[in-house]
Amino acid sequence: MSDLPVIPFAVATLLAVNGARTGKLAPSGAATAFVVGFLVFTAPVRAIGISFTVFYLLASWATKYGNKRKAQLEEGFQDAGYRSGWQVLCNSTAGFLAAIFWSVTFTPNVLPWSFFPPGLALSSGPPYDGASWCPLSATISDGLSRALLYVVLGKFACCLGDTLASELGILSRSPPILITTLKPVPPGTNGAISLGGTLASAAGGWIIGLTLFTSLVVENRACRAEWADILPSLMFWGTVAGLFGSMLDTLLGATLQRTRYSVNKKRILQDASVPGAKDSIKVVSGLNLLNNNQVNLISSTVTAVVVAMLA
Repeated sequence: MSDLPVIPFAVATLLAVNGARTGKLAPSGAATAFVVGFLVFTAPVRAIGISFTVFYLLASWATKYGNKRKAQLEEGFQDAGYRSGWQVLCNSTAGFLAAIFWSVTFTPNVLPWSFFPPGLALSSGPPYDGASWCPLSATISDGLSRALLYVVLGKFACCLGDTLASELGILSRSPPILITTLKPVPPGTNGAISLGGTLASAAGGWIIGLTLFTSLVVENRACRAEWADILPSLMFWGTVAGLFGSMLDTLLGATLQRTRYSVNKKRILQDASVPGAKDSIKVVSGLNLLNNNQVNLISSTVTAVVVAMLA
């Protein structure tokens, strides 16, 4: 029987409590963040948990930084990025599932007995010890370990890139253009792109790639020996994931997520916004098929899978 991992439990608790206390997370968001964080931090590859932490902190900072501008442009905007449990889950699902699967595949007894039977390990190869082999090695379990790490990279690179693009791109004083028509649209429109937002999405993916690389070479001796091969791969695919994921999110937002605009208030209406009886509402783009959380879930999951397959 495995004991409860104290450090992952403490770190997950700290992040969840901080998110609730500062208004970044709703109660459901804090509870979900704790569960996700605990499972991610329990993975013996600490780079997974560190990547999750960097994503969470930078995404929270970007959301807070763009709040003032978004409050001016979006009706129904919630200050401080008050994220629900569903929002947290949509931004982390593929990443924490990959972390769990990696743990039970390569490190038996790492998770508490209440989650998985003692001794469960799916890999027939040597268990992970942080020194004998690098998790990015293509020779371990026919590349399964490498693929799962790239799922983590693709997921968090996409989510951070998209968050930076939407939260910082809206600060631009020039109007963005709709990705499907290339015509100017009001700031905050789903499916809109700008030069600043596009660069921010690439930077977000690049940051996650750098984070994963730095963490791996610090914690793993075998990865340090292979750093010259690992660095360009993680940086390239991290940047690709940030750009591709953000563009996919934007395309879905422009076509399958409705954007409404209040002509009277000159503001974008959020998904849950209820216009007044005298408001003149204009549909800027998209069909009313998906909401923002569903768009995020689809785009980040597709990006994670595509990156894992290609890398």
